[in-house]
Amino acid sequence: MSKQSPVIPYKISVLVFLKDTKGRHLLLLRNKTPNQNKWSPIGGKLEMPLGESPYECAIRETAEETQHTISLENLHLFAMIAEKAYEGTGHWLMFLFICNKPLENLPEDIDEGKFRFFSREEIDTLPLPETDRQALWPTYDQYKDSFVTMRADCSPGKPLDVIVEETIGGQNSPIL
Repeated sequence: MSKQSPVIPYKISVLVFLKDTKGRHLLLLRNKTPNQNKWSPIGGKLEMPLGESPYECAIRETAEETQHTISLENLHLFAMIAEKAYEGTGHWLMFLFICNKPLENLPEDIDEGKFRFFSREEIDTLPLPETDRQALWPTYDQYKDSFVTMRADCSPGKPLDVIVEETIGGQNSPIL
């Protein structure tokens, strides 16, 4: 008889990569889990009972968290990643977007955390979720002008394993 893995929930979310007019990235120092006390792009979970699409979610989350009004034309979907057993508490299907409409000012802090702008180089020195350091930012660097689908095994106690499943445009080499 084989041992079955525990059942954990699957969640669908978006991350939105925003920049200011100087080209610096907007990050949120999160007050809540997941990724508490870590810097990450803004985002959130899809309103699945309402049938919200990832694009609609990205537009809504950007407005809710930053008061920045964007439209479909401002978004470029550059990655989709299925994360298995993130922090051992859930599986995530994440859609990663770049917003091409820059922010004029730093958004006001929100209940979820505080905002700051960082250059791409500065981001590598920040406290980040380990999956962001090892997979998210390298994915951004390599595929921001194209599209990639990936899967990642984030099981606790094991090394992060990221597999590139398909690329469209851009480079065709693996992340790790």
